[in-house]
Amino acid sequence: MIRIAIAQVHSSTEKSENLKAALFLTREAHTKGAQVIAFPEFLMAFSPAIQTAKELAALAEPVDGPFVTALRDAARAACINILATIYEHSSLPNRVYDTALWIDDEGGVAAVYRKLHLYDAFGFKESDKFLAGDDIAPLVTNGNARVGMMICYDLRFPEMARMLALAGANVMIAPSGWVQGDLKVEHWQTMIKARALENGCYVIAPNQVGNIYTGHSMAVDPLGRVLVDMGEREGLEIVELDLALVDETRQKLPLLKNRRSDVYARYAAITKGS
Repeated sequence: MIRIAIAQVHSSTEKSENLKAALFLTREAHTKGAQVIAFPEFLMAFSPAIQTAKELAALAEPVDGPFVTALRDAARAACINILATIYEHSSLPNRVYDTALWIDDEGGVAAVYRKLHLYDAFGFKESDKFLAGDDIAPLVTNGNARVGMMICYDLRFPEMARMLALAGANVMIAPSGWVQGDLKVEHWQTMIKARALENGCYVIAPNQVGNIYTGHSMAVDPLGRVLVDMGEREGLEIVELDLALVDETRQKLPLLKNRRSDVYARYAAITKGS
């Protein structure tokens, strides 16, 4: 078993306010017996449409900056693992990485993931402000949990979740800032269930609420059952994951073993569609 606290937050444009809220929720998760607290995308700050790329870049920090350092100190003090997100400096002017960090319960940064798939869809163009990452992150181990990280729009790309599953992930956590719109809650719920079902694993998806976001942070088990849906309220929800269920599900429904990689390989070099 692993106990994970899912944090559904309403980030403001003020970085200091968001850090204060994150530290408070981390302490609350500790008092509730959680081993991990998972925050949504854009924890550092809400970036409104009128904010320029230069302004967002000025808000960004390195992985060893003060925002992460404060979270590392909190993780060490509470003996809890933290999955947090930041705007990270990049090598290009006026472009930042949308970065997820796993901070272990000793305060170390155990893994860094930079969002692969930028949200250039539904009228948005994240590539105007962000730089895409170029690799998945190594899995993080916590007891029997082997955790893979994704971010938001990554959920729409089954290849990424499959790569994490093949690497050994039995839990996937996808911090998100899922934008409101026609059928967007239905898309969100469907994607999370699909990624869990097709890979026989847990999917945990903490989401932003308020501003332009949908809320409905979720946890789904390997059989597609919704364990948590937080609706539109801020706060924490604790979920217990029975990791033996992943092994049982993958034995009964051996999707990873039944793949036809011999056939897939012939099409691996197909170029992007229009």
